[in-house]
Amino acid sequence: MKTENQYTGGVPCEGRKGRMTLVLSLVTFVAAFGSSFQYGYNVSVINSPELFMKAFYNETYYERNGEYMSKDMITALWSITVSFFPLGGFFGSLLVGPMVNKCGRKGTLLINNVFSIIPAILMGASKVAKTFEVIIVCRVIIGICAGLSSNVVPMYLGELSPKNLRGAVGVVPQLFITIGILAAQILGMRMILGSTEGWPILLGLTGIPAVLQLFLLPFFPESPRYLLIQKGDEASAIAALRKLRGWDDVEEEMEEMRLEDQAEKAEGRMSVLTLFTYRGLRWQLISIIVMMAGQQLSGINAVYYYADSIYRSSGVEENDVQFVTVGTGAVNVVMTLLAVLIVESLGRRILLLAGFGICCVACAVLTVALNLKHINGMPYLSIACVIAYVIGHAIGASPIPSVMIIEMFLQSSRPAAFMVGGSVHWLSNFTVGLVFQYMDQGLGAYSFLIFCGICLLTVIYIFLVVPETKNKTFMEINQIMAKRNGTEEEADKEELKDFAPISQPYSKKAEAQRNSAL
Repeated sequence: MKTENQYTGGVPCEGRKGRMTLVLSLVTFVAAFGSSFQYGYNVSVINSPELFMKAFYNETYYERNGEYMSKDMITALWSITVSFFPLGGFFGSLLVGPMVNKCGRKGTLLINNVFSIIPAILMGASKVAKTFEVIIVCRVIIGICAGLSSNVVPMYLGELSPKNLRGAVGVVPQLFITIGILAAQILGMRMILGSTEGWPILLGLTGIPAVLQLFLLPFFPESPRYLLIQKGDEASAIAALRKLRGWDDVEEEMEEMRLEDQAEKAEGRMSVLTLFTYRGLRWQLISIIVMMAGQQLSGINAVYYYADSIYRSSGVEENDVQFVTVGTGAVNVVMTLLAVLIVESLGRRILLLAGFGICCVACAVLTVALNLKHINGMPYLSIACVIAYVIGHAIGASPIPSVMIIEMFLQSSRPAAFMVGGSVHWLSNFTVGLVFQYMDQGLGAYSFLIFCGICLLTVIYIFLVVPETKNKTFMEINQIMAKRNGTEEEADKEELKDFAPISQPYSKKAEAQRNSAL
């Protein structure tokens, strides 16, 4: 076996950049398609067949009771069907910590497929079984799957990737979420599966990516960081890194992980309760709550869930609604790709302000356009507002808050911060899905003024509080926030604990494992 010096002519290989190997590319695709794609698919899959599914609910109820449902009852059942998906996502986010620590990142994703395959079969058979209740229950279970995958996939891929590719690989899950949304919109078209006969198949297709992941993911390595830091298996960590990097010389990266492990043990891990009571992270915590709540309460999933209804109320012809919806989904995918390209040049703060600002204006103009839809051209203005709203979310409001969680917290507090951010994300999502139809019935087009106000408040907060984090180290960002928190001295101490070199030697067992692997 070649040693490090044999690869570098006797010179340590410091600073060598990782490359996108075939193994890393394939595992990124398998994880993102098998998990993140499903999240996006299930966000919009019940959008197109809404009328057919409501009719099924009503007919099933009539066959059992000899009378049809009231309008209020249908509205309530459909709101529950929509909102139970994010409710399941909240429950899934609470399972992330225990599962990834006990089962590993890859193991959690494999187990998570059960929460997709079984509901897919049951929903596909719901019409034959003449039960709409199973659809509602399965939406909760599918939500648990999405809640787990939305956190575990970025964690898994981030830990597999070299430093110079971590950002690019880290946004792939968000890209596949938008692709999943677009796929559901295309398959939900009337001439494909958006029909009385096709909607059960449309719901059941969500299990296919899970089946593929279940069979393919076992061939790829577990997270090297999990293997070393949490399992203490250095030999397996080295083997996994070599497979991912495509070369045998991984000692430099292994040493970084050893130092990270020792630093984490020295400072301990911060719990969610500690996070809420620690003065030194007060504004960071408030910021992620505001950004994650603003992301969902700004109405993005109301647009996804009820896009067809919005287009119909705008005066778009029934046969043309499905094409406009698909076009909106395509814009979402393209603009998410654009966000990947411009985030490092324009910065996080600019994209957040621009994204929420565009959404604010779009909601205000959409309100006017929907109220004046009898005037020529107003339906087209409504469509333009929805597309502008999607663009605003795609470039800033959707992808950037998660990046800010990573950058505004140090290693010891980051896991708890993600749990808080994820919980706020799913609870806000659940709230919008549950109440929007009632808002729409009571307020009509003026519902979007509420979303406009939330976007405006979020823009004001970001402008006043959230700093630019582009090209800044974690220490520099921590110092900026420490000034706002009034804890500059405490920040200095935390930085020393988080980044100080560790002189304590690694365990003899780990050293023996490393030597045997070499």
